[in-house]
Amino acid sequence: MRRSNGAGPAAAGRHAWIGLRTGLGVGALLWASLALADDATRWLQQAAAAARQLNYAGTLVYTHDGRVETSRVLHMVDVHGEHEKLVNLDGPAREVIRNNEQVRCYYPDAKIIRIEPRTYRNSFPSLLPQQLDTLAAYYFFRKAEIARIAGLETQAYIFEPKDGMRYGHKLWADLASGLLLKAQLMNDRNVPIEQFVFTDIQIGIKIERDAVRPSFRPPPADWEMRESLPGDVVQQDTGWLVRELPPGFSKIVEGYRTLRGKVAPVAHLVFSDGLVAVSVFVEPMPQAPQPVGLSQQGGINVYSRQLNDHLVTVLGETPGATVRQIAFSVAHR
Repeated sequence: MRRSNGAGPAAAGRHAWIGLRTGLGVGALLWASLALADDATRWLQQAAAAARQLNYAGTLVYTHDGRVETSRVLHMVDVHGEHEKLVNLDGPAREVIRNNEQVRCYYPDAKIIRIEPRTYRNSFPSLLPQQLDTLAAYYFFRKAEIARIAGLETQAYIFEPKDGMRYGHKLWADLASGLLLKAQLMNDRNVPIEQFVFTDIQIGIKIERDAVRPSFRPPPADWEMRESLPGDVVQQDTGWLVRELPPGFSKIVEGYRTLRGKVAPVAHLVFSDGLVAVSVFVEPMPQAPQPVGLSQQGGINVYSRQLNDHLVTVLGETPGATVRQIAFSVAHR
């Protein structure tokens, strides 16, 4: 009897059917993935628009590293754009005033006014353009539970990283307005390491322009005005670079920074993916023995290594794999 090699019409038909099913499966997965990406982008744009276009006032609680900070937030919109006021309710007195993209921080105890760059930390519940791009490009998106927050019904959404280079995010948005009411940063064990949440909020209310002006107006003559660069870095070329950055990260700061306890300024580079920042410090190897390897401080991972006669330290609110990869990619030009 002649043994079949599987090349007959029946086998060919069977292979064609398997191929067709496989093709349909891949196509369905691709379309499902694209649909989810579209859903994520659409939802993020809605949340960003709500935070930009609505008047709201509420109490915001920020939890991180075992600490709790409570603030009063007022946000109003008029023909001149956005105006926002955030006042600390506990700890050292501080008042943050934002008019569109200009941010001023008032520290009455120190008698200092700082003009600071607008970052994602002082923009909740807003979503900045770089945050929208990062979440849509580097995270898988899915709906989670319906939950009640600050007396309002919200829909939870989860953004799971596509690689091991960043932490996950869980966001809750008001079902009626789309405004973000809660956000959690999740580590690689799916445990929250940072959280913003409104404990009470009024949305769509009338807010007078005076309510979002600084309390210290005009500031007393003995107050000092300072313009802050990220990390107070003196911007210049340091000669150091990172050869293999994780996908999505780019350099936003390079220069030298004076650190407490250090004799000479330290080279400081900052990289961001739009959601988190990672700092790289390079200094001459200290005389005293230094710990090397991975360590953790709250939600921040730190990796230190010796590079010839220099000490490289990388820290960021990212998984340990990220700071380690960056640390071993540092080189001198």
